Amino acid sequence: MKRRNYTCGLDAAVDVMGGKWKALILWALQDGPLRFAEVRREVPGISERMLILSLRELGSAGLVHREDYREVPPKVEYSLTGFGRSLLAAMVPLGEWGEQNMAELEGLPRT
Repeated sequence: MKRRNYTCGLDAAVDVMGGKWKALILWALQDGPLRFAEVRREVPGISERMLILSLRELGSAGLVHREDYREVPPKVEYSLTGFGRSLLAAMVPLGEWGEQNMAELEGLPRT
């Protein structure tokens, strides 16, 4: 695996979070473990394929844990790891800023 060289802490955080979906998945898991369908309901607009890919990448980064209960019917749950919870704690102030400024942000023109 190739080692990454970051220019600053924000560069590293944004790299591990990827685009919009990974942050929303982490946010959805903040209250505890969820099954795949539950995560999908909590993240409106995400396709099944994108959710699968994002969960795999978050798991590879050590942010999300996948628990396979090996039951019939299959039962798999996703939860935040300690590393994931630490990133979520850093995201909380950003989420609060978004809440406080949502009306103004919704009025901005799309680019």
